[in-house]
Amino acid sequence: DGRGAGGEGSSSVHVHVCPLRAARSRAIIHQTAGLSRVAYNARYPNGRCSISRRMALARTPERQDHMNGSALTMQDAIPEADVGALRVVVTGAGGFIGGHVVRSLCALAGVQVVAVDLKPLDAWFQRLPNAENVVADVSDRATCYRLLDGAEQVYNFAADMGGMGFIEQHKALCMLSVLMNTHLLLAARDLGVQRFFFASSACVYPQARQDRVDQPALRESDAYPADPEDGYGWEKLFSERMCRHFQEDFGLECRVARYHNIYGPLGTYAGGREKAPAAICRKIAEAQLNGRRSIEVWGDGKQQRSFTYIDDAVDGTLRLMASPVSDPLNIGSDEMVSIDDLVTLVEEVAGYRVQRRYNLGAPVGVRSRTSDNTQVCERLGWAPTTPLAVGIEPTYRWVYDQVARGRQLGASA
Repeated sequence: DGRGAGGEGSSSVHVHVCPLRAARSRAIIHQTAGLSRVAYNARYPNGRCSISRRMALARTPERQDHMNGSALTMQDAIPEADVGALRVVVTGAGGFIGGHVVRSLCALAGVQVVAVDLKPLDAWFQRLPNAENVVADVSDRATCYRLLDGAEQVYNFAADMGGMGFIEQHKALCMLSVLMNTHLLLAARDLGVQRFFFASSACVYPQARQDRVDQPALRESDAYPADPEDGYGWEKLFSERMCRHFQEDFGLECRVARYHNIYGPLGTYAGGREKAPAAICRKIAEAQLNGRRSIEVWGDGKQQRSFTYIDDAVDGTLRLMASPVSDPLNIGSDEMVSIDDLVTLVEEVAGYRVQRRYNLGAPVGVRSRTSDNTQVCERLGWAPTTPLAVGIEPTYRWVYDQVARGRQLGASA
């Protein structure tokens, strides 16, 4: 997300700062700041989570639903004053995941955030007033050195990417994203950055493990022998290896998340780079606003995916960055649904039923993909807590508002 993704500017969009996310972020950073691997293991000897316990905790009265804007308090493990000022550079900050990570970091005391994206500021999904917002191209090596001077942490979300319709037709552009991560790693090494985060993807997993419905969930070890998605997946896997070897050879602490279909408000929903949840939300919103009763669905609707809500993804990202885990970890949901199931959920949120016109010639990617969360649960104590039926509601409401606003602007032009 970030370098090339298009979208509406966010200057006129009000987004509620999720109090749960801010509280989690403070606790995660404070609990693990400065801990060595030995100290981390001593503090968290079991390193395990219970998914059912986390889901139960998410339903307790003490945790009010953050999607409704309710307040939440959480006692931080270590006082704010113990953290000290931290300069953090986030690339791809004008995009989807990067923008949400910037928002969470900006909610923390003692964190100075430099948000970077190639797109003009008015095309960023989120612009935080307490971040230093910079328009810059991180595929340029000299630019990376200028941006990372004085930084202690780097989150790299910059990439020329999109949904399946984009990555299947722009393999070379996707591969060129390797320049961004390589130049950022070189600058981080030479300028003394303490920790580097790379946003990888489930597209690194071999095609043969995803070629039929009801395939087993993907474990991190399944990435090898390598046969990733052509173009985009190969770039991600190569950049993972770059991070590994920069840590082994130069001592740069690296963290790698393999994201599985992140969705939510304030992301690309039109223009060809959008992913399935946003695309389905847009199509149904357009049908509802225009009184149409059918939409096009790519493929036969039986292809399977798991979709991870953005708040859960940010929580997992911050936990990973603060941990001593240098191996790539899945950040994804293990709730697998078909694309037809996704359409049905969006219909229910919209209160609007449509007929489905299946386009069997459209790009659809692999047949089945979901995340095995055993490792991330055991090593980070993380599991997603937002079912698709819950997360798709604010996603659809936001996409509907954008479509309606665009329709109104077109009518007045």
